Amino acid sequence: MSDKIMFLASLWRYPVKSMMGEELNTAVITDNGLLGDRSYALLDSETNKIVSAKNPKKWPEIFYFYARFNQSPELNKPIPEISITLPNGKIVNSDQDDIKQLLSAALNRDVNLTKRAPTEASLEQYWPEYDGEDNEISDEIISGDAHEGSFFDYSTIHILTTATLLHLQQLYPAGRIESRRFRPNLIISTKPEQTGFVENDWVGKTIRIGDVKLLITDPCPRCVMPTLAQGDLNKDAKILRTIAENTVHVPFANKSLPSVGVYAKVIQPGIIKRDDEVIVE
Repeated sequence: MSDKIMFLASLWRYPVKSMMGEELNTAVITDNGLLGDRSYALLDSETNKIVSAKNPKKWPEIFYFYARFNQSPELNKPIPEISITLPNGKIVNSDQDDIKQLLSAALNRDVNLTKRAPTEASLEQYWPEYDGEDNEISDEIISGDAHEGSFFDYSTIHILTTATLLHLQQLYPAGRIESRRFRPNLIISTKPEQTGFVENDWVGKTIRIGDVKLLITDPCPRCVMPTLAQGDLNKDAKILRTIAENTVHVPFANKSLPSVGVYAKVIQPGIIKRDDEVIVE
């Protein structure tokens, strides 16, 4: 791919909210994001809240669960079953009669695997700056700009650029700044002359990838999740302090927040694939 243009370097889908996902070569983009993305989630049976890595005190190992579809999702067809690799390496399937018991045992809490969020679904978010205080955990409503019943934190598409990843690494040379810490759907390879947090300038603009058009709506505010351990990445609280270098106005929150990457809304569905050219209109 020519270094004279921007192109789609990587595509990611996360079948289960807050679990590790799968890299794709091609993706169908619907009005509600990548087909199959965040199709499933776990519900805490005690609180009826969505299980999320945003509260690592309750769900410390959720990033060690890997989810993938047993077959590719298709438009206008039921969402396929999934396989989940547990932290101990055991693989379980969503259609097993004992899936609830197996997942609950692995998480040490009673949970249910579901395909639809409850009404006014919410999750618990941990705030490290208030650790040990009464307000260290807050309740956050999800799916603000997504379809009702979905499991997105706010919007359906999350975009990150190679320029931003490189800039974060330059700000924090000793850290391991990798895209998987930020759980993007699309990673866009930018031009060599594009430096810094380039996505900030895309808010309010449309980007085109093949036949697909996406409206960039907001910077993506960050919580404790990028600092958490996963795979061979260690926990690193300094990453959040590095992200704070990009504290910008987030329209949906109506305030300035530490942000990395941007949220997007689908305005023209279609199919995208790795190496497709990306054009900011």
